[in-house]
Amino acid sequence: MRSTVLKVVVVCLFLSISSLSFGQKTYINKYKSTARSLSVKYGIPSSVILGVAVVESSSGQNRNSKLLKNHFGIAGKNNLRKKGIYTKYKQYPTVNASYIDFCKVITRKSFYKKMKGSKNYAKWVDAISKTGYSTQPATWKKKVTTVIKKYNLAK
Repeated sequence: MRSTVLKVVVVCLFLSISSLSFGQKTYINKYKSTARSLSVKYGIPSSVILGVAVVESSSGQNRNSKLLKNHFGIAGKNNLRKKGIYTKYKQYPTVNASYIDFCKVITRKSFYKKMKGSKNYAKWVDAISKTGYSTQPATWKKKVTTVIKKYNLAK
């Protein structure tokens, strides 16, 4: 009996991890062309754009990405208070608008001019993590870097 329960738990855990990975792959495939075109325009590696989006939006599955089309956890105004939902995050008309705004936010950071055009994702993620982008910079940096490495986004 105990062995059967353990097997069921292991199978469920495997399926949930596989599902998470599938969701991340699907998300990356959906938005990689957007990230690439913005990379060309703004000089930010597409790997960084996608890595941050995957982490901040939980691959498009978290509340902010669904309700606000905010895939980067950017604070700002929204219209959800009218519906009784209180959140500090910015609302966008489209997901692409969220991607563009993220790039614009990064262009206003002090490190941007020095980093623009560099393909070194590790330096970009480190620089972004030091700007207060996340309340837990070390954890955030590790998560973004892990996504970039896991899905070979820097190729």
